[in-house]
Amino acid sequence: MRTITKSLLCVLCTLLSVTANAGDYRVTDFGAKADGITLNTNIIQHAIDHVSSHGGGNLVFTPGRYLTGTIYLKSDVTLMLENGAELLGSTNPWDYDKSPVVNWQSLIFAFGQKNIAIRGKGTINGQGAQTAYNQVDIINRGLYDDALRNGRPYEGNRPQNIYFRECDNVVVEGITLRDPASWNQTYDQCRNLLVEGITVDSKSYWNNDGIDVVDCDGVVIRHCTIDAADDVFCFKSHSADHICQNVVVEDCVGRSSANGLKFGTVSRGGFRNFKVKNLTIYNTYRSAITFATVDGGIIDNIEVDGVRSINTGNVIFLRTGERWNKGKRPSMSNITIRNVYAEIPSFKPDAGYSYEGPVEDMPRNISPASIVGIPTCKIKNVTLQNIEIVTPGGGNPLFAYRGTTAKDLDSIPEMIKSYPEFSQFKELPAWGFYLRHAENVTFDNIIFRALKHDYRPAIVADDVKGLTLKDMQYIEPDSKGKVQEVLYHSTRNK
Repeated sequence: MRTITKSLLCVLCTLLSVTANAGDYRVTDFGAKADGITLNTNIIQHAIDHVSSHGGGNLVFTPGRYLTGTIYLKSDVTLMLENGAELLGSTNPWDYDKSPVVNWQSLIFAFGQKNIAIRGKGTINGQGAQTAYNQVDIINRGLYDDALRNGRPYEGNRPQNIYFRECDNVVVEGITLRDPASWNQTYDQCRNLLVEGITVDSKSYWNNDGIDVVDCDGVVIRHCTIDAADDVFCFKSHSADHICQNVVVEDCVGRSSANGLKFGTVSRGGFRNFKVKNLTIYNTYRSAITFATVDGGIIDNIEVDGVRSINTGNVIFLRTGERWNKGKRPSMSNITIRNVYAEIPSFKPDAGYSYEGPVEDMPRNISPASIVGIPTCKIKNVTLQNIEIVTPGGGNPLFAYRGTTAKDLDSIPEMIKSYPEFSQFKELPAWGFYLRHAENVTFDNIIFRALKHDYRPAIVADDVKGLTLKDMQYIEPDSKGKVQEVLYHSTRNK
């Protein structure tokens, strides 16, 4: 990881200089109106094209509201949003292009561009909720083809705020991003990407992810605060010929009605060389940390150091599977997660937010953290160190039950082709941590604390070879003499 950090420092030096010495052009000088009413799409596009063709520079948006449909950012251009400036997405769905390259709509597109940036203290406001409602109306009138699955348009038929594809040297810094109609910001097969100091309010409609990084190489995300209806920091791999790699995430805060830090779900190429440091996840419905490879990709050399997970439905979920893998075997190895403090509530952690996660299938007591491979793809070489998990406990065998007999443990379904979620197995036989189909897993200085007595043991390991349990504490009321570690078809290191 030292080599990755050093190389990314070089990336940062390059990115921070992107268009830094370029000239300024005011978008109002091209005729743009900042009244929030006039549609400025053609004027803004003309301004971007002009700046790019004249050597590059900063296209400055002074305070005001600039209504626009789809625009395309070009090489050597920075959109500079001053404090009080708002780039306002049109609520007319016909004002957005759908790119045939990515089969998606966006307010701001960039394809194959270099040295591009969006900076400043201003806001990009997609007005996505109203746009999505208008899109539903158009679909219901038979004017646009969409199946309206679950009563909402397909994600690609709703505009997100930013979609950059195959771009080099990208900076997004300081701005506020809010109210997309779909995902919020996607960086797809980009190289040398810096996202720094942004604020995201992305919870106005379905599928409102915070940030999606797809098959990128050389990424720094730092000092960001993201509140999202869907996954917060979401890394994806859409292509079996690419990989998401050399990534640093540090000093960020996130909230979600889905997951906090997530790999996948689409995971065809994989994820390699990540360093995540000082992450706070709160009021989050699913897992604070989810690493899943179910489409044939790899997950390798991942370090997470410093996570505070408060009021989060689950802490850690590592999972392999074979969903869309087309015969290609996935793999997950060399994972380190350390210095974690987590509190799991007994109630729905995102209750009261505008778009909550779905009510889980019941019956199911509070799920443990878990590392769950499959027989043909075991999870290997995982270190968990300096971790405290506070769980409500209170697992009631009369509500849901899964024992630790051979019959009980063998009855847990493999669910190899299922969508990976920590709750997919329903009742699991541990209150602290459940492991299955893994090799060389080390627990070092771990505290499991249950606030109420639970009928289950703290740890259950099934088909785990080379398990190390060092400096373990199990704190549970009314548990004197209780066996807290159950190993089944597993071997423990001395």
